[in-house]
Amino acid sequence: MRSSEAAGSGIVVGIPDVRRRRPRHARTKGGRVAARPRVNNSLDRDCAQVLVSIRVDATCARPLWYGAIGRSREPVNDSAAPHPTPHRYRRATIRRHLQRRYFRLYQRVSRWTFLPAPSRWRPGHWILGGVVVIVCALVGVIAPGFANATRHEAMPLTTLALELPPLPADAAIGAYAHTSGPDWRIVTVRPGQTLSDIFREQGFAPADLQRALDSQADATALRRIRPGQVFEFTTDATGTLAAMRFERGDATRVVLQFDAGKVSEQVEDRAVERRVHIAHGVVTRSLFYAGERAGLSDAMVLKLADAFGYDIDFAQDLREGDSFSVVYDDLYRDGELLRGGDIIAATFINDGKRYTAVRYTNARGESMFYSEDGRPLRKSFLRTPVEFTRISSLFSTGRMHPILGRMRAHKGVDYAAPSGTPIRAAGDGKIVFRGWKSGYGNFVMIQHNAHITTAYGHMSRFAKVKVGQHVAQGQVIGYVGMTGLATGPHLHYEFRVDGGHRNPLKVTLPPPEPLPAAELAQFKAATAPMLAKLKLADGIQLAHAGR
Repeated sequence: MRSSEAAGSGIVVGIPDVRRRRPRHARTKGGRVAARPRVNNSLDRDCAQVLVSIRVDATCARPLWYGAIGRSREPVNDSAAPHPTPHRYRRATIRRHLQRRYFRLYQRVSRWTFLPAPSRWRPGHWILGGVVVIVCALVGVIAPGFANATRHEAMPLTTLALELPPLPADAAIGAYAHTSGPDWRIVTVRPGQTLSDIFREQGFAPADLQRALDSQADATALRRIRPGQVFEFTTDATGTLAAMRFERGDATRVVLQFDAGKVSEQVEDRAVERRVHIAHGVVTRSLFYAGERAGLSDAMVLKLADAFGYDIDFAQDLREGDSFSVVYDDLYRDGELLRGGDIIAATFINDGKRYTAVRYTNARGESMFYSEDGRPLRKSFLRTPVEFTRISSLFSTGRMHPILGRMRAHKGVDYAAPSGTPIRAAGDGKIVFRGWKSGYGNFVMIQHNAHITTAYGHMSRFAKVKVGQHVAQGQVIGYVGMTGLATGPHLHYEFRVDGGHRNPLKVTLPPPEPLPAAELAQFKAATAPMLAKLKLADGIQLAHAGR
């Protein structure tokens, strides 16, 4: 029971506290089920009579929970309430009776929500939610209007037939139409593809290929095709081969006409222009990055490295701030770049030391790089005959063998490299051994002169060389492997002088032979213009550096 004191009377009215009432079948502490107490209607009538007698109807004339129950559970005392009537008291009693029976429903209605707990949304949240709802509604209304606005109905097309006057007979136009060339079908050779494969793919008869080969006095250009080479074909109305054309060298194009089982040849000379360029670069990140900034292609950068590769180890000796100047040429045909040319002359400053290379073709017809005084830059021997990743074992008079497990001399240098990496001949010479040799595995030995031989072991396979064959410096003789006594793919390289083993990394290599005195004057006269261009490039670079 709760007590409520009527305003200005001092009379306490007992009102049942329905919120704390136990449910009808709630269990007591003793485990028994107690019956839910029923509403005392006589008490309600007594409450109404008392309120009528004191002329106060604020408590029972309005819903019990419509007050500010969030802050106070006491009924609101409203002295300004209207004069009570029996009919109004009856409605209040019924309302109060329903509130007690359906307590949770009236509690949610009094808070204007049907959520089991009060909402945590603040006024700002409600405002934002309302704005979102309004925007979505506007989009739903306006978007279809835009879609209809961008939709255009197809306009009916009207076709008009106009009579045009005939074109005047023009001899120039007729000649142009008569001499317009046929449509050429361009085919680029793929790796491993032969001319027979190309003819078969294009649907041409094998007899046409045989006639084309027979028409050539020298059919090398047709028998030895290379990837990237271009052949062009044209056919007649029946699809039969009518003509084909291909390049025979840089300045010659051959056109073969097929007519009634006969083949006629037409040779076209094409103008090839050689343009000379000058480039200068400074090494900051890498040699390729410096070459790219200088306008050199990757192929030209590799040629630059090959020119100075005997004096500079570009894998270990390259320094930031090194610079180079290059005079090179490119080949142009019909105004378009045909291919990159060669380096004519170049200088490279490595760690403050200047190296110069100039191309010259000697009396024997060999084109190579020379220094300014006429000495070949190509040494008699390569210091490292393979592109290696690291040195796995050095030359030693005694080391623990990784497989045999005992001390023994290591009479060469092991260069670790991926399996299949090409192995090149260290110098010009003759192959004196090629085959299997105990712990060396696949083994090759080259005799260079009366005193020096080189040996190569643990190859995975051999190149197309045989015993007694002469090989040139840099020629591929085999490929890296791990045959024989080896724990991983590498090249075992030995350098022998009069049968004795020398350290390949420290042995003094014989210097190359200079040009003969009779040819030295011709060399200086031929290379003077190239060296002058190099000095011009150096002067331009110094001028830019001084700004």
